Amino acid sequence: MTTTPDTLRVFSFGGGVQSVACLVLATQGRIDFDRFLFANVGEDSEDPATITYFRQHAAPFAAAHGITIEELHRTRRDGNTETLYGRLTREGSRSIGIPVRMANGAPGRRSCTGDFKIKVVGKRLKQLGASASNPALVGVGISVDEIQRANTRRSEPYEQMTYPLLDLGLRRTDCHRIIHAAGLPVPPKSACYFCPFRRPEAWREMRRTTPDLFAKSCQLETLLNERRTMLGKDPVYLTRYGKPLDQAIPDGWDTLPFDEWDETGLCDSGRCFT
Repeated sequence: MTTTPDTLRVFSFGGGVQSVACLVLATQGRIDFDRFLFANVGEDSEDPATITYFRQHAAPFAAAHGITIEELHRTRRDGNTETLYGRLTREGSRSIGIPVRMANGAPGRRSCTGDFKIKVVGKRLKQLGASASNPALVGVGISVDEIQRANTRRSEPYEQMTYPLLDLGLRRTDCHRIIHAAGLPVPPKSACYFCPFRRPEAWREMRRTTPDLFAKSCQLETLLNERRTMLGKDPVYLTRYGKPLDQAIPDGWDTLPFDEWDETGLCDSGRCFT
């Protein structure tokens, strides 16, 4: 894509380490983005620590340095906000839409990132003037150690993806250093708290430090399987261990199974976990 001074340049802000590092780099003039868009999938869906960090640290830091940062939400045609958790738990809902694990451990089909991240940001891009004939340049915070997540083939017609951390050859550890040097605390890993792409140690940490969120995740898993049982379908899980979450991640579990990164459990859109 050939850019011009009039090209809309926007960063898709995930709320995690890489995105915050890119915010810092933008304030330093090392990358050229002056507008950051954070698609909040819901107060009842995003990890509360991510929302807290965004409002207490990222947004004030951006404002202090002349960077526009916007918090976006998915809205229905009637103007009401829709959340991912709300869609999953809506009475009568039959679809799941998050990458729950099937009996063989592989993730199922998902629409969560598309509906609550990509489309929400896309709607705002089009409001700002992006179109198929005049696409926006959209930055995504994928670092060199996660280069396999970069997937330009998934660009929408009104956008062209770019990966500034890859261009600068920066790794996640570099992002930590950049954030520290700017005087900011390092943010938690961003994602929905019930995301099935969470690794076992993340689930264990949740059970230990935020048992209310862990319990809510267990309740969601149970609700989804109650509906699947009524439809005559096999159960699904939030981990790839083929058992309910509270059994897969038992209380007081001091040792974790070896958990190498699994390509079947990789969120390759680049819109979450950044």
